[in-house]
Amino acid sequence: MLEKHDGANKYTLGVTSNKENRNNNSLKTNFDDDQQVFKKKTFRNALPQILATCAKNLLLLTYGMTLGITTIAIPALEQNTNLSNISESTQNLRTDSLKLTESQISWFSSINLICVPVGCFISGAITQPLGRKRSMMFLNIPFFIVWVLYYNASNVTTLYIALIISGLAGGLHEAPVLTYVAEITEPYLRGMLGSTAPTTVIIGTVSQLILGNFYHWRSVVFFNMFFPILAFFALSFVPESPHWLINKGRFEDAEKSLCWLRGWVSPEEVQQEFSFLKKSIQTKNKKKSIKNVFKNYTLRTFIIPHLIVIGTFFTGHFGGMMSVQTNAIKLFTLLGTPINEYTSTLILGVVELAGAVICVILVHWTGKRLLLITTTAGCSMCLFVLAFFDYFRNELSSTFPWIPIVFLNANAFLIHAGIRLLPWVLIGEMYPTEIRATASGASALWFYVFAFFANKSFYWMLNTLKLYGLLGLYALFIGLGSIFFYILLPETEGYTLYEIEKHFARKGNIFKTRIQSHRVNEVHATENLKTTSDVESYL
Repeated sequence: MLEKHDGANKYTLGVTSNKENRNNNSLKTNFDDDQQVFKKKTFRNALPQILATCAKNLLLLTYGMTLGITTIAIPALEQNTNLSNISESTQNLRTDSLKLTESQISWFSSINLICVPVGCFISGAITQPLGRKRSMMFLNIPFFIVWVLYYNASNVTTLYIALIISGLAGGLHEAPVLTYVAEITEPYLRGMLGSTAPTTVIIGTVSQLILGNFYHWRSVVFFNMFFPILAFFALSFVPESPHWLINKGRFEDAEKSLCWLRGWVSPEEVQQEFSFLKKSIQTKNKKKSIKNVFKNYTLRTFIIPHLIVIGTFFTGHFGGMMSVQTNAIKLFTLLGTPINEYTSTLILGVVELAGAVICVILVHWTGKRLLLITTTAGCSMCLFVLAFFDYFRNELSSTFPWIPIVFLNANAFLIHAGIRLLPWVLIGEMYPTEIRATASGASALWFYVFAFFANKSFYWMLNTLKLYGLLGLYALFIGLGSIFFYILLPETEGYTLYEIEKHFARKGNIFKTRIQSHRVNEVHATENLKTTSDVESYL
């Protein structure tokens, strides 16, 4: 019996038998009612999955740092920086022997983002032969090289090379990172642990904003060098994905991995789950052909989730998600704040982190759909207020000087409580198992394509539309995104991978936002699970 516990939105598959003999070749025997003893969800059971996720997150922390370093480096590298009206300590932060023009600054803030899609494109192909764990371990090497290049950069070419390497490595990590958590976690932990990935990237980014308030950007870079080393050693202690090991025919290693991940238990305690995984993957491998592989990308189970993911990334980036953060110091300077712009950026970083933490906590209770709709609507309101303030700045700045810092921070909080994190969780759970790695890389590609164009066009739109016009455009796009989510996005929180896949497979479900629950409470209901692929998807 597969059972959904509605009160806690959790699923459990823990089938053991009171009889000595089991028929592992029969699904119905496995699901007989008199054989069901569900596993208890204990901290020991969850701990190894949390530890493996944390080790993987150290790689994401390093990647987040590469995104945040540009924010604190830009003021020091700007050629036309005016230092006459700022304190001596701030002048020290803004001083650097290397100076860039406005055009070079626009490339500096975006060139890494356009390189990420190249890495995303080949990420799945590299991950499959190497494995999830080894891929993540090796990716720490280019990140270490990036920090060395940044620290010693004496010309713009060196900066561009560092950006290109960080972009490629950032793209390459997408498939192993996104698939690893989906494959090692149980359904009741998948949503929460999956959402820690984008949260960790944000922590890495915010750490740079915080450190940049006290130290020169090159000193921050030196500090960052230690994290790829730490991530490499942490990943060496966690197991490889049991899915990948089974796919490679390494059944003994896969069983050991599953024992480790389910609480350092004995092989007998994971035999049922291991049996399902083994049967499912072997069945898929027998049916594999080039024709079938390509066919998967023409099915509704890929096309509809992919369009939803594209919509979320487009809404976020052209709603100012990345460009506002990258150019935060400049925006605070243009809008005018009653406190130092570096201090304002420090507060912004803390608020972003708070939003990400709130997202991880709330998503289990509110679901992703409600959280995305409400936060994007709130962002739209904040940006409209800022556009209005900038248009009437001469009349309002003396009376309401706190409006810029309050509403920029409110916008940052809402972005990180919703659209900054949740699309990455959706990527890990909306695609079918057989294409999850490649489809995840393809989806991540769109994030960086849109990020590049949004960041690269920031100065051009700022000069063309003025600040109030740019903020108004951001408000319009993210407001339309809220409507898009209301119409098309189904609620996936609390549902299994099997149920989500079946929802997208059915014709006529494109405008249905409620996923049908497949409860298997009787022996006859096992007919819903017609293949071992269905069972593996449920797991």
